[in-house]
Amino acid sequence: MAITGVTSVATTIVQTLAEMRSKLDDLQRQLGTGEKSNDYAGLGPQRSLAVGLQAQLDASQGFDDTITRIGTRLSLAQTALTTIDQSMQDVKHTVALQNFTLGANGQTTDQQTAQGTLDTILAALNTNDGSGYIFSGMSPDQMAVDSLSHILDGNGTQAGLKQIIDERKQADVGNGLGRLVLPAAVGSAVSLSEDNATSPFGLKLAGVSSTLTNTTVTGPSGSPQSIGVNFTSNPAAGGTFTVTFTLPDGTTENVTLTATNSSTPGQNEFTIGATPAATAANFQAALSTAIGNVVNTSLVAASAIEAANNFFDTDASNPPQRVNGPPFNTATSLVNGTSSNTVSWYTGEAGASAARSTAVARVDPTMTVSFGMRANEDALRNVVKNTAVFAAMSFSASDPNASKQYDALASRLAVNFVPPQGTQTIQGLTTEIANAQVIANDAKDRHKQTSATLTDLLQNIENVSPDEVGTQLLALQTNLQASLQTTAMLSKLSLVNYLPS
Repeated sequence: MAITGVTSVATTIVQTLAEMRSKLDDLQRQLGTGEKSNDYAGLGPQRSLAVGLQAQLDASQGFDDTITRIGTRLSLAQTALTTIDQSMQDVKHTVALQNFTLGANGQTTDQQTAQGTLDTILAALNTNDGSGYIFSGMSPDQMAVDSLSHILDGNGTQAGLKQIIDERKQADVGNGLGRLVLPAAVGSAVSLSEDNATSPFGLKLAGVSSTLTNTTVTGPSGSPQSIGVNFTSNPAAGGTFTVTFTLPDGTTENVTLTATNSSTPGQNEFTIGATPAATAANFQAALSTAIGNVVNTSLVAASAIEAANNFFDTDASNPPQRVNGPPFNTATSLVNGTSSNTVSWYTGEAGASAARSTAVARVDPTMTVSFGMRANEDALRNVVKNTAVFAAMSFSASDPNASKQYDALASRLAVNFVPPQGTQTIQGLTTEIANAQVIANDAKDRHKQTSATLTDLLQNIENVSPDEVGTQLLALQTNLQASLQTTAMLSKLSLVNYLPS
């Protein structure tokens, strides 16, 4: 006869003990790690929610890492912009003083200081955040700007700013009258004209006015532009003649001549002669001298400014402009500079897209930050250009007009360092970068709050209460001890205990 009851009970007891032992091990693991399970499968129905919460936390951490990188870059950009702005203010203050004392190299101490300032500006524009040059647009692997020596002095066959200024000066000064034609008086008539109808060089006739009596004044008219002055009889003393010129940089300057009876006329005066023809000859000579003064002072300065515009105002669609020569003093047009004959001061990416859009990062699921920059943006280029032309110009100690040339240059630079209303400024650029920082930091604050909430939810799913686990562990140990005692008692039972004596 088979006895199955005891075997079945024993098997059940063994299974129960194994399960209790396994449960005991799991509770001890939970107490040691604080986690409900080693894997998501052990979380039961809440595993999908846990996976989703963890994915959101990982995404938030990824955004925070991006924001940290952006923050480093933007902080460096702000430092660079502050350096550039302070450098600009220093040069702006210097040029306003107009201290003209030439050194042996044909430059003032202020100009030599400006070279060092320009080098500081260029170094700031070549700031690297460890991942690339931050002012190079979409080409962070390339330096944003060339070196000081290359920009000013050229690089091999590539012309630098100094050469561009010299060539442009030759083209603008021309024959010494700023490319104007002023022949000797013909009888009682004097004419003044531009030398070419389409040439961009030299002085341009913009207007004329007169209070001279007995005098007929015509123009500017014709192609090329010209004006005429005809003395029908001698004018009265005190009458004036004014001609307005447009200079290469777009500025204007007036030359005013006053009729006088003195045989030793002063500056910008002409003597009324015995006849209209004699008066015309005196007028022509005085006009030639007055124009020469403008050419040797204001025109030289305006030419340097325009040469800097030709050199610096470039992008992918607008190459640098060169005088179409030699010879330069008779040139009548500009030609595109090339990479083989002209230095490119900006060496980063120069596409048509907005500078800010050259670097875009997502800082949360619905928001991006645009924080790209180019060194050739208007505000930055303006600082580099005007500092560079001041640092590049030189003057001759033997030139009696040198001081006036310097003053004319300094006066223009003082104006040019102040961007026109509505154009980009360093302060405006700094504000744009600051706004990007605010957007990124606000997103980081939101991530911090969201992550705290998600972490709490995830911990409630994945983690255990030490007190609760301790209670379960104690209860299980008690049950296990009781079960083991029962099993030990059962193990001592024998069949003879159930047989009749």
